Amino acid sequence: MAIPVAAPKALLADKVYDGDRLRERLLIRGILPIIPPRSNRKVLQHPDYRRYKDRNRIERMFNKVNQSRRIATRYDKTALSFASFLNLASIRLWLHHRH
Repeated sequence: MAIPVAAPKALLADKVYDGDRLRERLLIRGILPIIPPRSNRKVLQHPDYRRYKDRNRIERMFNKVNQSRRIATRYDKTALSFASFLNLASIRLWLHHRH
């Protein structure tokens, strides 16, 4: 996984990303892994489930944005136009949510 320029304080991820190597790499970089353990893990590591709830909110936001056909099918030819339309769709959802 490519880490952005500014290192985040924590990484919210699904069970799929639960692995010792990933956790170790994140901790070395000073990033707290907030990943629930897989069911077959021998030593259970309990994440901060209060912070993990934020992941669900992010997932729901992406689901709502992807309901816009143009974003879901990525019609735009350049990254700039895609990002611009993504901003417009997010603003539209935000404005709709406020009323």
